[in-house]
Amino acid sequence: MAARARSRAFMARGVLGQRPKISRGLPVGAIVKCTDNTGARALRIIQVMGYKGRLRRVPAAAVGDMIVVSVRKGTPDMRKKIFHAIVVRQRKPYRRAEGIWVQFEDNAAVIMTPEGEMRGSEVRGPVAKEAAERWPRIASAASIIV
Repeated sequence: MAARARSRAFMARGVLGQRPKISRGLPVGAIVKCTDNTGARALRIIQVMGYKGRLRRVPAAAVGDMIVVSVRKGTPDMRKKIFHAIVVRQRKPYRRAEGIWVQFEDNAAVIMTPEGEMRGSEVRGPVAKEAAERWPRIASAASIIV
């Protein structure tokens, strides 16, 4: 049972396993930049997938997390619709296992399908190594992995 569930989750939700602890810098309600070519420009986070919270604590996302977003700015056919997305950059500094601290100049996400396929065909700007390792489709479309 566990092996079958893990293999299905591996295909659908990105690579599972021991996920490193990353500082969560994007709470629900945050506006993030859309960094792919789907036509969306600004996204609002409305939920963090797989978030197990505490009473009255606002869910927050980190690099590599799947989130649910609504499109705030973009083409008319994309606006006011709800999609899944992956956070690829965050402003809040986070520490890697080798001891270095990483911080980007903006918060950005890439729109995905719930199965883990990219809706766009390219990713503009750098992508965090954590997001690229967890989501192979993003890694193949990214031009720069930091």
